[in-house]
Amino acid sequence: GNINIMHYLVALDNFDFEIRSSSHFGRINDVAFPSGYSDLFVTASVNDIRVWHARNQNELLRIEVPNLECLCVGLTRDGSAIISGWTDGRIRAFLPESGRLMFTINDAHNSVTAVVASSDGTRLVSGGVDGRVRVWAIKADSQTMIGSLAEHKGKITSIALNGDDTMFVTAGADGSCVLWDMRKLVRLNALFASNQFTRVLLHPDESQILTTGTDRKITYWDAVEVDKIRELQGSDTSAVNALALGPLGEWFVTGGGDKLVRLWHYDDGVQRKLGIGHSGSITKALISPDRRNIVSVGDEGAIMIWAFRTSTRQHRKRFETRPIGMMAIVTKSIIFYVLSKKK
Repeated sequence: GNINIMHYLVALDNFDFEIRSSSHFGRINDVAFPSGYSDLFVTASVNDIRVWHARNQNELLRIEVPNLECLCVGLTRDGSAIISGWTDGRIRAFLPESGRLMFTINDAHNSVTAVVASSDGTRLVSGGVDGRVRVWAIKADSQTMIGSLAEHKGKITSIALNGDDTMFVTAGADGSCVLWDMRKLVRLNALFASNQFTRVLLHPDESQILTTGTDRKITYWDAVEVDKIRELQGSDTSAVNALALGPLGEWFVTGGGDKLVRLWHYDDGVQRKLGIGHSGSITKALISPDRRNIVSVGDEGAIMIWAFRTSTRQHRKRFETRPIGMMAIVTKSIIFYVLSKKK
């Protein structure tokens, strides 16, 4: 192995070698699944984007951009492009099969901290450190800004689109979440709190908004009146950085500075399971589209895959409190490699 967490199998007779495993060597900022497909996921980190096979935990593709950090990543709904935001202020799109660059949007922001594609892939919504929200029209031969929205006074941390791309919500570190009309590009409503929001989500039925942030709370909001409905204590000690709903909206997962992955029942508002394994702050966590696994990533460079199954006998979800797979844990320049599969 080496300091970049590449592990090789070497033949002693002729010193031929092959890569057996790999992982990120720095902070992981984001993770994304393709829409409706759970066998692959994409991670964003320092210098690169990587595509992983969720079942055997192998790296399938690496897209490197030297001397830069990828802050956010996502995929178009049809899986035809990986959309990413970088510290140089550019949005880059890559082919998921080869990693070839499809297009670059220059000077999108000072640093691109959030980016989401519409369901048909014809528009992108992006946010940056500058607090600007921008909407882009995407064509095969051109990418044009069609709107620049300046309601936020701080970094854009999260963007969520509704199902038919008519509305989207942005969360900012200034303590506001703003609801926008996608067609008219005007503000519909806004909510405010004494908080630096880190994530905002729309429930699949679009009746409620879910937020979290540095106040350690998980808050349910009415999507029309933006009134607060319910507030949960997401952590006792640290900010909550990660918040993700399952495909049906029945469950959601959180994680943050306390290094714990928590599984919650949405309607009950009750934490059902606790996952212990990260050695650094959790930056993002997702429930897979098939609801079989949870993937969490952290600033220590770890990717952890957790079992999340339906028990037919107990008629409820069961969340393993230990990960079924890990791709490299990096702690204080000491490198450990663990790859295990529970029977």
